[in-house]
Formats: sequence, C-alpha cells, structure tokens
Amino acid sequence: MILTDSRILEEMNKGTIKIEPYNRADLGSNSYDVHLGKVLAMYVDEVLDAKKHNQITYFEIPDEGFVLEPNKFYLGVTQEYTETHAHVPFLEGKSSTGRLGIDIHATAGKGDVGFCGNWTLEISCKQPVRVYHGMPIGQLIYFPVEGTIEVKYNQKSNAKYSGQPDRPIESMMWKNKF
Repeated sequence: MILTDSRILEEMNKGTIKIEPYNRADLGSNSYDVHLGKVLAMYVDEVLDAKKHNQITYFEIPDEGFVLEPNKFYLGVTQEYTETHAHVPFLEGKSSTGRLGIDIHATAGKGDVGFCGNWTLEISCKQPVRVYHGMPIGQLIYFPVEGTIEVKYNQKSNAKYSGQPDRPIESMMWKNKF
C-alpha cells in the first residue's frame, strides 16, 4: 500500500513525515517531487576500493546548467531535507527524468524508518544531458510499515547516513567489517 496525497498531508500534520522546503504543487496523487540540489560530486580515483574511504570532489551546478556525461558517475543531492518516522520512503526517478536517460540511483532507492536528511543521488546517464539545480529529479513515495520498530534508523549508533547534509555523501562501505 502506498500513501495517497491526503495521507501524506495527514502524516505531515502529525509530524511523522517532514519535507523542507515543502511546496503543495510538488505533491502528486501518491508521491512528492524532489529537486536536484546545487552541489554535485565525483570520486577522485578512477578505481574505487570498497575497503577504503574513497574521496570525492564537490562542485556547484552553474546557473547555465551542467552536462552529465555517459560512463561517468556523479553524486547529487536533493534540495529537500526529509524525515520519515513511521513509513518506509522510496525515492524513484520521475518519468521525465528517465526519458532524458538519467538514472538517479544505482541501488539505493529505499530509505529506512527514521531516515532524516537530504537524499544522496547516484546519478548516471545514457547520453550527454544538461541538468540544472532546482529541476525536478525524483519522487518520494511512502509505504506504511507493519509491526513495531525496535530502533529507528536515526537512533542506530551504526547508521552511516543519518543526518545527511545538503551535499552528496560518498559511500561509507569502508565502515563495514568484512
């Protein structure tokens, strides 16, 4: 089951869903549109190492836009800060984004109950495409959970991505023990 627009508004009024900035025009019948933030990042090294803290470099998208290139991997961020305290949020690309050949996540489209922060986007594209900060990039949908949650994501001591800022965050795989 997915929350409808009226249920999303009810949950926002209860404080179980928070979206900042919020714009009523971005609320669809069962989703909320999120926008591309001003900052993108790319990894410094060409070869990434899952056991290493791979460094990234940040840059701002200029007002005239930035051309994403195929076979390059970008980290982006949503303009919106969100909190989800009683539902599982899923971030999906908008159909208009997909029709430009842009993927906004490689595998990490699901959030956890208790996620608080801006969403890091894992961006790739099929052909060169110019993007702009503030453009609609994805949509959040919310699923109710069944059962009691023992520990929300933002309460876990090992939550690697809790409180993400308004800039992309690199992989924290290196914090895992393997």
